[in-house]
Amino acid sequence: MQSKAERSMNQLDALPSAMAEVDAYYKARGLFQDKFGYGVSPALLVIDMAYGWTDPEYAGGSARLDSAIAAIQRLLPVARTKGIPVIYTTSPFPQTQPKSAADFSPKFRKWDQRACEIDERVKPLPGEYIVYKEHASAFAGTALVGHLLGRRVDTLLITGCSTSACVRATATDAKSNQLRPIVIREAVQDRSEILHEFTLFDLQARFADVVGLEEALRYLQG
Repeated sequence: MQSKAERSMNQLDALPSAMAEVDAYYKARGLFQDKFGYGVSPALLVIDMAYGWTDPEYAGGSARLDSAIAAIQRLLPVARTKGIPVIYTTSPFPQTQPKSAADFSPKFRKWDQRACEIDERVKPLPGEYIVYKEHASAFAGTALVGHLLGRRVDTLLITGCSTSACVRATATDAKSNQLRPIVIREAVQDRSEILHEFTLFDLQARFADVVGLEEALRYLQG
């Protein structure tokens, strides 16, 4: 009988061919071939890079996010130098908003104030906007849309965690709100490599542009 690690490795090995098959299907039918492209007024969004997710000492934390931290560290000074809005999300502490039947937060026991604090390595500067959210999407139940509209933002550069949950939900909602969602590949990460890679593939096909870090930096600098 295969171990859990062996099954995961086999699934990861099979992923490229599975994605290639879906990609060929789309191309043969002319589906999802266009890109959103960049607009003229971007904002940089850093999703949930709080200690509860970046520090492996927490149940939900993973050192896999270190690579995304490194990419975000390269993006932040460029965005700030150019005067581009930098926005962060994290969970509120204490949990102050009314809970709904669909709220997932009870699953995360042993949550404390530090778990909700943005990791020091990518911490906000004074005055940078922090969205305290209860749900996966940065848009759900928050004032983010109004904040972006007030700054005439048309392009949302998306970084953070996790690719398969909060990043995906935010990208799809950005599209629904008439923004250009741009996910920066090296600047997002997930606890699962399979979920990370497949979600990037699916986002690129249908809901966002997925671009490399160097391309994003050139856009910000241009």
